[in-house]
Amino acid sequence: MAAPMRRAWLGLLRAAVPAARSYHAPPPRRKRGGVYRPDPDDPLTPEWQLQPAYEAKLYGRHGSASGVDPAQLWPSPERLQELEAEEREWFPGLREMEAALDEKEQEEARQRVEREKLIAANMAKMPQMIEDWRREKAARKEKEQEHKARREQLLAEAQERFGHKVDHRSAKFQELVQEMEKKQRKELKLKKKQLKEEAKKKVAAAAADPEPVPGSAGAAEPA
Repeated sequence: MAAPMRRAWLGLLRAAVPAARSYHAPPPRRKRGGVYRPDPDDPLTPEWQLQPAYEAKLYGRHGSASGVDPAQLWPSPERLQELEAEEREWFPGLREMEAALDEKEQEEARQRVEREKLIAANMAKMPQMIEDWRREKAARKEKEQEHKARREQLLAEAQERFGHKVDHRSAKFQELVQEMEKKQRKELKLKKKQLKEEAKKKVAAAAADPEPVPGSAGAAEPA
């Protein structure tokens, strides 16, 4: 009973899992004798087989049997100049490398000297810069205090005018500020006008009553 069941299970397993094939195709045989030369007129010929590099590869492998003219493998004068320029750029000579290193060291030394001079100049300016900063800080603080005192004064005037406290962000307070600024500008303009009129009066008075020149009376005495 066990043997038929085992064979049935094995049959189901073979049907579910196909057996792996152990067959391997042999590699294609190489053509012996002769040299393969690509046909440039054949559209199936790969592009890389029509390049000079492939011709050089054939000549390097088969020599004169490849049928490649070695004179054609030599670069043209233009290409030779390009190769020489690339060689000079990527593989410079010993003297050129030494000159480049000397130039680099001189540039680094120059930058170091300039940086040291800049640091020394800034350090020399440091006391004056600190004094200027303190002066600006004091002026800014004084200005803030003046602004705060002016705002408190305006708030007090607004409270006295409206009979209650007014928020400095309200429209009533802003109107009061504009009114006070307008009043101050008017007073300043009037004061400038008065000073200008007083200066004109002084100039006119000085022109009407000139001061006597010392020694002029003695010069008019008869001989």
